[in-house]
Amino acid sequence: MITAARMGAVDRNAEALGVPRKQLMESSGNSVARTVREEASEGDSVVIIAGRGNNGGDALVAARFLDEYDPSIYLLGRPETISTDIARENWEALEAAGYDAEAVTDSTDLDFGDSAVIVDGMLGTGISGELREPEATAAHEINAAEATVVSVDVPSGVDADSGDVPESAVEADRVVTFHDGKPGLADLDCEVSVADIGIPAAAERYVGPGDLELGTPAPDAGTRVFVIGGGPYTGAPALSAQAALRSGAELSFLACPESIKDVLAGYAEDLIVQEYESDRLSPAEVEGLIETATKHDDVVVLGPGLGTADETLEAARTFLEEFEGPMVVDADALSIVPEVETDATLICTPNRKELAKMGGPELDDLEAGADEIEAFAAELGHVVMAKAEADVVTDGEHTRISTRGTPGMTVGGTGDTLAGIIAAFIKGADPLDAAAAAAYANGRAAERLDRGGGLLASDLLDELPEVIWGER
Repeated sequence: MITAARMGAVDRNAEALGVPRKQLMESSGNSVARTVREEASEGDSVVIIAGRGNNGGDALVAARFLDEYDPSIYLLGRPETISTDIARENWEALEAAGYDAEAVTDSTDLDFGDSAVIVDGMLGTGISGELREPEATAAHEINAAEATVVSVDVPSGVDADSGDVPESAVEADRVVTFHDGKPGLADLDCEVSVADIGIPAAAERYVGPGDLELGTPAPDAGTRVFVIGGGPYTGAPALSAQAALRSGAELSFLACPESIKDVLAGYAEDLIVQEYESDRLSPAEVEGLIETATKHDDVVVLGPGLGTADETLEAARTFLEEFEGPMVVDADALSIVPEVETDATLICTPNRKELAKMGGPELDDLEAGADEIEAFAAELGHVVMAKAEADVVTDGEHTRISTRGTPGMTVGGTGDTLAGIIAAFIKGADPLDAAAAAAYANGRAAERLDRGGGLLASDLLDELPEVIWGER
């Protein structure tokens, strides 16, 4: 099963792999036409109702494969309002080829006559709920007809994710959905078939630009990131906090020992540094940190530069046990995760050694061992993002692999920028989607710099906005 939003991301990834959406539309329309031929007999009348989006484009393609039925084609709305170039091209192709194609601005004018099959290509998976005009009247006429109704991808109005069926929705006899089943179609009282339209498996397995679009929050998400790190090290928490800002966080706070406050504040004037008195994180500070993070609905990054002193690990353990919000766990705090039960939403970002120290598999090739990492994440109960040449991102049920990046990313600090990006993305997004999008953004930032060597993690910061908003 695949959700509507994930399907959109996979479509975009396929395009990035060299399979354009126009080609996928051609395959989708052909699949619909095959189903129509299964329902129609020689001499039957076929009617196609197309909306102005890509769902309508699929239906328009189907018309070209149904010449034997001399189909009547109705476009709901004016041709100049067709919303995508590829759908418009298919409408223009039908007009140029002399098909019986008519633009309908008043759906009360629709007349299906004695049609045997009606193709519902009005609305796809991106739009659901009570239909508006002209689709509402068109759907009413479709439902009143005695024809067999074949819906493209989803019956117009039906929520492909939840299965909610508004009163005005099209009542389909058959649904041809694409690439994979949709959760909301399972309980419909009709026949649902899944058509393979030629999307490569890599478009779903490997992280691409579609994942970036899916896992990136709206610019006004208002995310506040709270980085708890530093003590023996100062660069790591500063990189995480700055990366969060560069990735769309509204505010980025750093909690650190008083002894390094001035050093951290000196990295960037945009950082808000909150110090505590001890030289390192200890259990005495945990209650106050949790209170701050909870009060402000923060996304927490726990671990960069903390060190491994016993009292620091004990404090990390207590924080994990008591905090209930979204949290990225990185570096020195990772080893504690398997020992605690928590209601927090965790994304863990270990490298190979840290993964093994957490009790995960010992692997030289993370991509080859992706199934083992998935099994470990399922046992752990949290999203795991294992970092290497290929990053493996998994929630224990679904796994994605990011191969974006350069050899220069082995330099210290790129994992810290990754933690900050995830923190900026996680609010309002599925944790797996947020982590996958962050892996893509971090890797693409390095690719844009195009340096064979000498890369610094801080170099990625200026590139992140260009990747996240400039390449979409």
